[in-house]
Amino acid sequence: MALIIIGLLVLITGAVIARNQSSFQRLGKFIKLAGIGLMLIGVLMASIVQIEAGQVGVKSLFGKVQNDVLKSGLHFINPMVVVTRLDIKTQNYTMSGVHDEGEKTGDDAIRVLTADGLEVTIDLTVLFRLTEADAPMLVKETGVNYVDKIVRPLTRTKIRDNSVYYDAVALYSTKRDEFQNRIFKSIENDFKNRGLFLEQLLVRNITLPQSVKATIEGKINAEQEAQKMQFVLQK
Repeated sequence: MALIIIGLLVLITGAVIARNQSSFQRLGKFIKLAGIGLMLIGVLMASIVQIEAGQVGVKSLFGKVQNDVLKSGLHFINPMVVVTRLDIKTQNYTMSGVHDEGEKTGDDAIRVLTADGLEVTIDLTVLFRLTEADAPMLVKETGVNYVDKIVRPLTRTKIRDNSVYYDAVALYSTKRDEFQNRIFKSIENDFKNRGLFLEQLLVRNITLPQSVKATIEGKINAEQEAQKMQFVLQK
């Protein structure tokens, strides 16, 4: 588009020179031809779009998003059309308490309340991808910043909503897989309705409150001491 504008300016300049300066008519004609050439090259370049592998292109004309998508390859389009390229490969979004491990700098772990009123910290990774056929809907309704508008807030909300059904210790141990599957099912449909496909949800780490850790460690130590005593008595 920039080349078309430059060509138009060159064409106008050549026309002005040819009309006002009779001694420079030949130069003016040459400048006009150069301007026309630049405009033609600009139109040709604006009409050719290459979509890389793992991407789709969403077309919009004067702000109106078109429903068909451009798949990977070379395409000839209306030079006035704006193409937004979107990644359809698998993406991951990590929320972690470890510094610089997640997408956000600093502590980005999810703090939730369990059924027994304790605060538990959860590190999580979401694997997802954009649904190719729904790319125009996503651009129209959400825009290209769908990670911050959909993936992050929806995931954090669903984790908090579902954690209240589990005690802290059960969440940490016996109910961990059940909790992970429950979150996956609650998020999957919401992602689908917004043009995203949820591939996998990974609960990477669950951190219990220090008081609960101390209680568990004390219980384990007591059991170990009891086993030692029983072994001594058997001798």
